[in-house]
Amino acid sequence: ITSSTTALSDAAESVIHVLAVSFVYYGLLLSNKPAEEKHLYGHERVEFLSVGVEGAVITIAGLTIIYQSVENYLHGHQLKELMSGVYLIGGAGVINLALGSYLLKVGRREQNMMVVSNAKHTLTDVWTSAGAVATLLIIKFTNFTLLDSIVAIILAFYIMYEGFKLLKYSVDGLMDSRDPAVDDAIRDELNRNLPGSMTDVHNLRHRTAGNTTWIELHAVFDEDVSLETAHDDATVLEKRLINAVQGDVIVTIHLEP
Repeated sequence: ITSSTTALSDAAESVIHVLAVSFVYYGLLLSNKPAEEKHLYGHERVEFLSVGVEGAVITIAGLTIIYQSVENYLHGHQLKELMSGVYLIGGAGVINLALGSYLLKVGRREQNMMVVSNAKHTLTDVWTSAGAVATLLIIKFTNFTLLDSIVAIILAFYIMYEGFKLLKYSVDGLMDSRDPAVDDAIRDELNRNLPGSMTDVHNLRHRTAGNTTWIELHAVFDEDVSLETAHDDATVLEKRLINAVQGDVIVTIHLEP
């Protein structure tokens, strides 16, 4: 309607968002499936793939917008019906603000990164819409059409930055990168008095996928302690670690004399 690259960038990003959300929704359904014979650790790691696809799609959208902006700058284009664009984009921005805020609240409450990343993507649409509305209004009253391409490129870089953050989260998750908050909670608990006959712990490893954290460690016990006593003490530590970390926690402790 407007022939505006800024409006096109906002619309294209939203359309691509719909495609990305389709994949995210599939990932959300798959991640909730219980473990079975083929996938003994469940399906929650699909979260990282899902978020990564969304980040990649956002980044591609940004590159497409930059290309279109440069092409319009070089060859020129005539803007029209700017107020129609203002009303449509502004209305979409208000809807996205309400939707994104709700998704962010639910995602943080349920500790689901797929929902949180989608919420952030939706709220990104609000900023791009606000920028698009402001640009169209400025052009409407100043006739400074070059601003259309300039703002579109700025929005594209902002979109790509958000996409890069999602890609980084995806890669970190697929590579089992350490979650600093989870690591601090575990080490704080291990630095407290160890239960009963347990004298030391080492070889700590942990990884988090979705709402589940797996913790593995070796525990050293006093000499000549019975297996039953060592097991009981290990169970006490296991329960303490489960209470220290949010979400579902699975602890495996190797007993050493």
